[in-house]
Amino acid sequence: MKTSKELAVQMRGISKHFPGILANDGIDLDVYSHEILALLGENGAGKTTLMNILAGLYKPDGGQIFLKGREVEFHSPKDAIEHGIGMVHQHFMLVESLTVTENIILSLQRSGMNLHANQVKQRILELSSQYHLLVDPDASIWQLSVGEQQRVEIMRLLYRGAETLILDEPTAVLTPEEATDLAKILRKMADEGKAVILITHKLNEVTAFSDRVTVLRAGHVVSNLLTKETTKKELARLMVGRDILFHLEKKKCKAGNPVLQLEHVHATNDKGLPALVDVNLQICAGEILGVAGVAGNGQRELAEAIAGLRHIDQGKISANGQDITNSSPFKVISAGISHVPGDRIGVGLASNLPVSDNLVMKAYRNPPIVQGQLVKKKSIVQFVDRLINAFNIKTPSSDTPARLLSGGNQQRLILAREITASQGMLIAVYPSRGLDVGATESVRSTLLEQREKGSAILLISEDLEEINQLSDRVIVMYEGKIMGTVDPETTPLETIGLMMAGQPLSAIEKHGKVEQSA
Repeated sequence: MKTSKELAVQMRGISKHFPGILANDGIDLDVYSHEILALLGENGAGKTTLMNILAGLYKPDGGQIFLKGREVEFHSPKDAIEHGIGMVHQHFMLVESLTVTENIILSLQRSGMNLHANQVKQRILELSSQYHLLVDPDASIWQLSVGEQQRVEIMRLLYRGAETLILDEPTAVLTPEEATDLAKILRKMADEGKAVILITHKLNEVTAFSDRVTVLRAGHVVSNLLTKETTKKELARLMVGRDILFHLEKKKCKAGNPVLQLEHVHATNDKGLPALVDVNLQICAGEILGVAGVAGNGQRELAEAIAGLRHIDQGKISANGQDITNSSPFKVISAGISHVPGDRIGVGLASNLPVSDNLVMKAYRNPPIVQGQLVKKKSIVQFVDRLINAFNIKTPSSDTPARLLSGGNQQRLILAREITASQGMLIAVYPSRGLDVGATESVRSTLLEQREKGSAILLISEDLEEINQLSDRVIVMYEGKIMGTVDPETTPLETIGLMMAGQPLSAIEKHGKVEQSA
């Protein structure tokens, strides 16, 4: 049962500059024990920078930090953890070849400590039981799911005595079930007296997890609210400074001629196991075909096979009647197919190159950028400026490295390049994953605009709301097979959920479990 909360952390007048960016501008923040605080804001609002300062990763340019009323100064994450503050980052920092116990021992860097694996293992089991973390001390990290690895990261901080825990976008890589489990773990930690800070841009996360919410916008605090006294609509407006359309209007589909066809396609994954099994699908001009399914059921391999990034073992892929089976990526691009990959940084961008180079990457061979054998620098500048303005890419300049943009602006950059290069066919993989509510609205609106212009779009997403809102038809994949094709407007989510769990549509219909929505 909760006791009265106490002020655990005070941040006063915190400022932090990066080249061309004022990330934090005089921020005040209060953090209490026995409480989950959601730090909410758009991509690039300054949330992670502020928490990296509290966790000792960054040194502020100005401001003060107080712990229980006493001013402290951190020079490293080690300083912060010694004062009871720890952070779980979006990208986990575990050694995959080691066990859970070995990773915990590796994080204990105090000199002169005599560490015994059995003692460490016993303490892990105690913490696991206390906070319902359900971690096997003997399991190797590579054997664990993403959700289990996240628990190990939390365990490392608890083992080292953290009283204030910071989690950066903790559900970004979790399934809905894992996210629900995490919410219970964090609530248990708060009830036990910990202070928990949740960096997020997801409104559902705020309402499901937190007691209080602080909203940041453009490096400033714009509001402090009790979660129970606000609404998603108000929070969205505070985040982006305007009202957000949670439901986008979609005109009736006017499907044209087939643009992309897959016939009896088979492919294997990186481990040599079946990833696509007898896949047949067709997408027509002016329609969005959604692909639903739990991650790891062949969606990534499907996109890669079409984009020329993965060899298929059997079957045929055609674009506008042209056979592109096992073609090179260049030939696929020449056939008019553009690809928005799920991995923005690893695949979608050359992140150390400037925004301009990333935007022109698919256009530098074509007029007006090229005239004869000469590349026209003036034409590149005009082309880049036009795309930055048309797609509202917020960047200090076109020479800024792409890695310095927020996630939402990185995604706008990729969409700008791919849509401009597309000749009627777009593959969009998790297009709004990791984006705040404003950037998500922008991305979804852009996809609907391209649909209206006659593009055929293959939309792969784990977000069923996104799938249902944008798609004209939905296929559900399970273990590389298509379980069926449904109309998202008339098919209950329960049916799609059963298909995602491996039940073919034909079997569900046979047992009379499909009910038409009103």
